[in-house]
Amino acid sequence: MDTSIGALSSCKPPCNDVGSPPNGAAAAIQGSAPAPAAVGSPDSTMGRHIARRLVQIGVTDVFSVPGDFNLTLLDHLIAEPGLNLVGCCNELNAGYAADGYARARGVGACVVTFTVGGLSVLNAIAGAYSENLPVVCIVGGPNSNDYGTNRVLHHTIGLPDFSQELRCFQTVTCFQAVVNNLEDAHELIDTAISTALKESKPVYISIGCNLPAIPHPTFSREPVPFALSPKLTNQMGLEAAVEAAAEFLNKAVKPVMVGGPKLRVAKACEAFVELVDACGCAVAVMPSAKGLVPEHHPHFLGTYWGAVSTAFCTEIVESADAYLFAGPIFNDYSSVGYSLLLKKEKAIILQPDRVVIGNGPAFGCVLMKDFLKALSKRVKRNTTAYENYHRIFVPEGHPLKCEPKEPLRVNVLFEHIQDMLSSESAVIAETGDSWFNCQKLKLPRGCGYEFQMQYGSIGWSVGATLGYAQAVPEKRVIACIGDGSFQVTAQDVSTMLRCGQNTIIFLINNGGYTIEVEIHDGPYNVIKNWNYTGLVEAIHNGEGKCWTAKVFYEEELIKAIKTATGPKKDCLCFIEVIVHKDDTSKELLEWGSRVSAANSRPPNPQ
Repeated sequence: MDTSIGALSSCKPPCNDVGSPPNGAAAAIQGSAPAPAAVGSPDSTMGRHIARRLVQIGVTDVFSVPGDFNLTLLDHLIAEPGLNLVGCCNELNAGYAADGYARARGVGACVVTFTVGGLSVLNAIAGAYSENLPVVCIVGGPNSNDYGTNRVLHHTIGLPDFSQELRCFQTVTCFQAVVNNLEDAHELIDTAISTALKESKPVYISIGCNLPAIPHPTFSREPVPFALSPKLTNQMGLEAAVEAAAEFLNKAVKPVMVGGPKLRVAKACEAFVELVDACGCAVAVMPSAKGLVPEHHPHFLGTYWGAVSTAFCTEIVESADAYLFAGPIFNDYSSVGYSLLLKKEKAIILQPDRVVIGNGPAFGCVLMKDFLKALSKRVKRNTTAYENYHRIFVPEGHPLKCEPKEPLRVNVLFEHIQDMLSSESAVIAETGDSWFNCQKLKLPRGCGYEFQMQYGSIGWSVGATLGYAQAVPEKRVIACIGDGSFQVTAQDVSTMLRCGQNTIIFLINNGGYTIEVEIHDGPYNVIKNWNYTGLVEAIHNGEGKCWTAKVFYEEELIKAIKTATGPKKDCLCFIEVIVHKDDTSKELLEWGSRVSAANSRPPNPQ
């Protein structure tokens, strides 16, 4: 059965209101067939075709930076009634914004100019690739007449070779289309966009700068909705995998379930919860899967992150005699320097289309969602692991109370952020100590949560906050950003103001790259201190709704939060929090030392 990618409502995420690609069988666009555009009309052009395609798949905001090679294309995107062009301060942030947008809406898009723009956005596209996010990256390319002429163009490295940008994108996108004639433009564009949706990865489309405005017969109609053939499970493989997994789990004394980040791309969040409900096991998430499993679930343990896990979570997971990991990524960061105490023979590892049970057997062409649903009907109920957890669990204490005018501590800050969370909020956590502090937040039902752990690009959160907030305007985004990361991408606070967003940004000013300090310290980890509130006020410049505060003490923090959530709830609120340079979470201290040990392993003997 084909899956039609259609109305925006079909792209809402399936679990906990945290973004994921379009969920299963989306509804086709309804309504009477549009009247065909006259072949010579402005609506029968490639530029309008791209615009209509983006709207059709659920993109209503495109993040862009103008350049002479993409200006005509931007004219046609602006002319599309259902499309809003969001001008960003630089290409990197436009890519990060498309990343954040895709997390909330299921797909995102950005438009930049040839090479100088393309290579600038490349880092953000690589991050989206690592997180399995469908982002359509459109580049305004050279004039079609310049191909094959041996001419040297501006915005290049001075060689008559226009393929440098394409070669760079080949490793971080799942499809590349170079459109330099109108005859195959329709096919190339549609193939690229549909491939992004099918593979849940970014794609690259280069559009000759002289082509978007030229009418062509292939664009004379409204584009027919995509009909994507979904990946199918091998039924014999599914039955064999479920039988083997059920036998494996049913003979275990205290099995547990752990959700991983690939639950999102597998569209298997609901199926995973269905299995947890059926088996009664204790359930945890890997750090990069936070928000993909509802934390109000009665058997939820918290985050399994080895030595820096939520209290009592590691003990239950690693002492289990069987554990099912759904969509895990085991890298040096998620394994805390390869220090997890897991045994392969005890594990069922599910990938989006593959099941491996213990040391074998393995079953290919078995979709995670189908496997989880089928297994939930075969697994016996076993609550032993959760009962053990409940037996040993001791509630976490609260931070020591701050004395009047005592310098604010990070653990006190996050206790107050916890109180701000609701179903109408979403948290964006920047790379750094915010990873660890935000992991400890308990997400209410419906509260969104995003961070970029696999790629871990500092500065990601500014653009991602812009994109996420633009995609889900009904939620108030709370972004936790360190000063070092903020200095990389600070400019696009101005775009948030232009878009009228009411995000709350907590700028944690501790004087440097704290996460790097805890891995390996040196003078390079100290940065020039800025007057961050003064910077944001200068960016504001009296245009848009903005409010800033600089806090040193808990009393000031309480007052600032009360203002941000009360009289200034419709404003972009920027709260600079001054903390000691050595004030970090205990988890970062432990994690940093273990990652440092992994990084500094001596060469193996030759």
